[in-house]
Amino acid sequence: MSLHQHRAFNRMYQKDKMTLGFLTPFEPMTDQLPQMENTVELAREIEDFGFSAIWLRDVTMQDLKSNDHGQLYDLWIYLTYLAARTKHIALGTSSVVLPLRHPVRVAKEATSIDRLFPNRLIMGVASGDRKKDFEALGVEREGRGDIFKQHFDVLNRLLKEEKPTIDSDLGVINGNEMKLMPTPVTTIPTMVTGFSQQSLEWSAEHGDGWIQYPRSIHEQSSLIQHYRELVNMKQPGVFKPFTQTLYIDLSENPDEPPTEIPLGYRLGRNYLLELLYKFQSIGVNHLVFVPYFAKRPVEELVQEIGEEILSHFPTHNF
Repeated sequence: MSLHQHRAFNRMYQKDKMTLGFLTPFEPMTDQLPQMENTVELAREIEDFGFSAIWLRDVTMQDLKSNDHGQLYDLWIYLTYLAARTKHIALGTSSVVLPLRHPVRVAKEATSIDRLFPNRLIMGVASGDRKKDFEALGVEREGRGDIFKQHFDVLNRLLKEEKPTIDSDLGVINGNEMKLMPTPVTTIPTMVTGFSQQSLEWSAEHGDGWIQYPRSIHEQSSLIQHYRELVNMKQPGVFKPFTQTLYIDLSENPDEPPTEIPLGYRLGRNYLLELLYKFQSIGVNHLVFVPYFAKRPVEELVQEIGEEILSHFPTHNF
C-alpha cells in the first residue's frame, strides 16, 4: 500500500502547490463553549466550494481558566459524524494526542474510519500540551515526549505492517496469532504535528508529512527548507508535505493591510491573496484557516474566500 493511492492525500498535496482548508469549530473563540450548531451546514458549503480539507482537534477537558476550548465533541465521534454528512472532502485530525490514547485503539479507530469512508482520513498526531487533559487522564505531562514516541511506533507498525509482532508494556501482539482488524484501504497518512517533543530529524524520518503552527514568512521558510533537507537525507526523492494553520480575521474592506493578531492577521482579501502566494512560494503545501478571532460571521469568510481566493489554490484533480 502506498500514499500514491490515497485520494485525499493526492488531492491536498502536490509539490510546489498549496491547497486550502478550515479548522473546526467554525466560530469565534469566547469564554463560552463552542455551540457547533451550524458545523454540518458549513462543512457542506466548504466542500461544495472545493476546499480540500476540514480539520478537527483532540480536546478532552474544558479548562475553566482558558477561552481556548477546542472542540466540544470527541474527535473520532465527531469526525465520523461529519464524514457521514459530507461526500468527499478530506477530514484531518489536528491532532490525535497520542500520549492520552492507547495506540492499538487509535489504530482501530483510524482503520475503521478508513474502511467506512475510504481515502478521506489525514491523521495528524501530536504529543499534546493541554495540562488539564493530562491531569484528568492521569498521564505525566513531563514525560509525554517518550510516551508519544512509543505510541507512535506501535501505531505506525499496526497501520503499515501486515502482521507485526509487538511486545511492549502497552500489550503483546503476536503476529502469528492475531492481527488488527479492519486493515486500512490504503496507507493512512500519519503526520507529526509541531515538534511533539522530538527532534526534527526524527519527524523528518518517521512522519508522512509535517503539520506546523504559523510563523513569519522568513522563519517558516527556513524551517521548511531544513525539514526538506532532512527528509531528502533520510529518504531521497520522497515527497513529505508541509501543512500549517493561519488564524485570520478577514476584513470587509478587501484592501485593508495586514495587522497582526495571535498566530495570524486581520487583513483584506487582496492582501490575503498576496500572503498566500508567499506561503506557497516557501513550500507550504496545505494551509488551514482558523476563524477563532474572526469578527465577521464565518459563513461570510467561507463565501468570500471560496469565491475570490480558492481558484488560485484549487484542490488537485486525482
